[in-house]
Amino acid sequence: MMMKVEQIYTGCLAQGAYYITCNGEAAIIDPMREIQPYLDRAQKDGVKIRYIFETHFHADFVSGHVELSKKTGAPIIYGPNAACEFDCISAKDGQEFRLGDCVIRVLHTPGHTMESSTFLLKDETGKDHAIFSGDTLFLGDVGRPDLAQKAANMTTEDLAGLLYDSLMNKIIPLADDVIVYPAHGAGSACGKNMMKETVDTLGNQKKVNYALNQPDRNSFIKAVTDGLAPAPGYFPMNVAMNKKGYQDLDEVLSQGMKPLTPEEFAATAESAGALILDTRNDSVFAKGFVPQSINIGLNGDFAPWVGTMVSDVKQPLLIVTEPGKEEETIVRLSRVGFDNVLGHLKGGFDSWKDAGKETDSVHRITADEFSQEVKIGESRIIDVRKESEYETLHLSEAANRPLANINQWIGEMHSGEHFLLHCAGGYRSMIAASILQARGIRNFSEIGGGFNAIAKTNVPKNSFISESGTLKI
Repeated sequence: MMMKVEQIYTGCLAQGAYYITCNGEAAIIDPMREIQPYLDRAQKDGVKIRYIFETHFHADFVSGHVELSKKTGAPIIYGPNAACEFDCISAKDGQEFRLGDCVIRVLHTPGHTMESSTFLLKDETGKDHAIFSGDTLFLGDVGRPDLAQKAANMTTEDLAGLLYDSLMNKIIPLADDVIVYPAHGAGSACGKNMMKETVDTLGNQKKVNYALNQPDRNSFIKAVTDGLAPAPGYFPMNVAMNKKGYQDLDEVLSQGMKPLTPEEFAATAESAGALILDTRNDSVFAKGFVPQSINIGLNGDFAPWVGTMVSDVKQPLLIVTEPGKEEETIVRLSRVGFDNVLGHLKGGFDSWKDAGKETDSVHRITADEFSQEVKIGESRIIDVRKESEYETLHLSEAANRPLANINQWIGEMHSGEHFLLHCAGGYRSMIAASILQARGIRNFSEIGGGFNAIAKTNVPKNSFISESGTLKI
């Protein structure tokens, strides 16, 4: 059997795991929490999973390394400085692991974290074939150096300097035809400038990656530390789970898949202090939901937004989903460490409504209704998109209040003055709307379709401005 590399990409987290086979043996790099696909793949291919490699202790998702090792007996391999609270190999820089007739060499590349390592795959002839660069090198970017300061007892700038050394000494000297397989792509909070592509050659990255084209170390440090968004609050908790281990996914599913009648659901929410998470599409949620529910739809960047909006991974959760989506919801929550799902509403929201329970709804208007209602110069408009989106183009009257910072600005909304709420397409503004209403704030209209739909209405074109003040429409 010849060498084969397969990227298994999870769009919700913009995360790449890798399945490598060579002459009857397989290695998994940075596996996702649900491990069954890797076991099925290995069985189908008739190969033995020999190693589980982890590029570093991940912050943005809980890896499947511990459970995969239990099921297969394959050792978990990190680079130097990895202090696991389970059996693992903390490999030496340059150490090699034979996979069939191929070799995987550990390149210690600290900077993102102190144990961060890149794995260099050599083919059957001994030629350098690919690097699995983790969060050291992305396509178009490099890993952020601000997440491990506390653990490393170093500044962001110190870590950025280490990252520069790692890239210049370990990665740049490799041949241009070496393939780069990163741990993340565009949309991940682990970088700021990633390309939408998920595979590239190192030669091309040497040409196009801004971080690899800085004139010196100080310029690199300044470039990669500039404009970093705050890290989501769940990151340190995911790091801890990846270091210490966690509950088996089967146990998490067994608890979360418990169907609850409307009466049981209400009683559990009260007794456990559970947060009700409604994962239905925002347009469906707006029409009716269990009071106090928070809407984060499965149809968007579900897991990262749960991690950003819910401060504690141990928070008890009750879920309301479209019928048949319960297991998918629980699995996707587990990917970011939210394992404490106490059950789901049996029969979904319809069963709650049919039981005669109290319901709530969001006052959602269309973009056309917004264009008729808005009075430029008078209306209060809240734009919950990211700062960078707002700066590119926004309504002249809109105040930018990013969703990720809602706890910092929600107090401003208690004035009683009516406001209009939007994001780009309606996904994030409905998250915001559900949180506002759960906190007792109802003096707003939320705009379905968001800014993208507003831009197609008859709102005067001179109402749209960019950061520079020039019109873009």
